Amino acid sequence: MPDRTHIRTACQTDAPSLGRGLAELAEQAAAGTPDSCGATATAVLAEESSGAAAADRTTAATHPDLSALVSVQMSAGEGPILAALDTGRPAGADDLLHDDRWPSYRARALDAGVRSTATLPFACDGLTVTVSVYGLRPGPLKKAAQGTTELLGDLATESMARDRLYRAALVQVDQLDTALRTRPVVDQACGIVMYVLGCDAEQAFDLLRRLSQRTNKKLAELAETVVNTRGRGLEKELIAFDRSAAPGPGRPASGPDRDLPG
Repeated sequence: MPDRTHIRTACQTDAPSLGRGLAELAEQAAAGTPDSCGATATAVLAEESSGAAAADRTTAATHPDLSALVSVQMSAGEGPILAALDTGRPAGADDLLHDDRWPSYRARALDAGVRSTATLPFACDGLTVTVSVYGLRPGPLKKAAQGTTELLGDLATESMARDRLYRAALVQVDQLDTALRTRPVVDQACGIVMYVLGCDAEQAFDLLRRLSQRTNKKLAELAETVVNTRGRGLEKELIAFDRSAAPGPGRPASGPDRDLPG
């Protein structure tokens, strides 16, 4: 039994990106599986894991020819990777020369000199990873893979899933930080629009939001322009845009004769 602590350190140090994590996993799977000539690792998000047409997958391989074996499975909609994704269980063939389940994959594999194959699936937090090992000679690779490779796959998938969630959380934090930093200027712009149009805060914000969409400008950029100019030069556009919108309940009539602040 391989040492779990050692493998955990190898798989989780520095929270690898998805592509680098898959490359390391493929290398370790090939090295840890007796009689294998190489390995591939693929990652699929939960919403993409069903159906053979799902194309947005990340793949790493120890050899370019093996990348082609992944591609032919995705394009043909058949093969051990898709079988493992569909069933959630290991899939493979002891001898592709005498196994006709996946004709397109089988032809490509035999052309590359691959006679045996095994794919192991792993899932964690919406991320599904498959590890495939390949042999140049016939033999039960599936049993050989279910050892070091199985432990590596569990640990690496867990690490990559956590890394993906962590990166998504960073994006959300950045978005929240941007929203907090831009909120004051948006509030000031709403105040100016309220003064120009004689509307309430909700109506002012809605007008700025719709004007942002129409002009293809970010709301914060539009608000900054309103604040920097104190609305001067924009009053006619604001009034015209306000009048072109469907009047809401309680919307007061606006007019061009209102003096601007400051």
